[in-house]
Amino acid sequence: MKIALGCDHGGYEYKEKIKEHLIKEGYEVIDCGTHSTDSCNYPEFAFLASEKVKNKEADKGILVCSSGEGIAIAANKVKGIRCGIGYDDTVSRLIVEHNHANMIAFGALYMNIDDVLKRVDIFLNAKELDGRHQNRVNMIIDYENK
Repeated sequence: MKIALGCDHGGYEYKEKIKEHLIKEGYEVIDCGTHSTDSCNYPEFAFLASEKVKNKEADKGILVCSSGEGIAIAANKVKGIRCGIGYDDTVSRLIVEHNHANMIAFGALYMNIDDVLKRVDIFLNAKELDGRHQNRVNMIIDYENK
């Protein structure tokens, strides 16, 4: 499985730890940057990683900024992307099961790295549920395609 990673300066250190974890677990990683703690603009990196997922160059995407909010909002502007914030273990699973999320975001200032790494695994191992959940996802896709 290929995973696109993106972050801003506030998420750089966590992105590097996530990348190391993913490689150790056998994932192929596409690092979309940033590549330092120098100040930068999170939308650039959210868009780069999201485009990789949208274009099927990556199977899933993981984003990190200081809060997780801005980078998730930017990702969700890319057609076909559904990105949620992995603020706890259950939500990290449910965003895939119920919302068919293909990306997850984390806030480095407000989350412990051990929790983030655990939630990365939860997100990547979760399976989409059909039925009423698929109907709701279809409503989102239909609206997006208007």
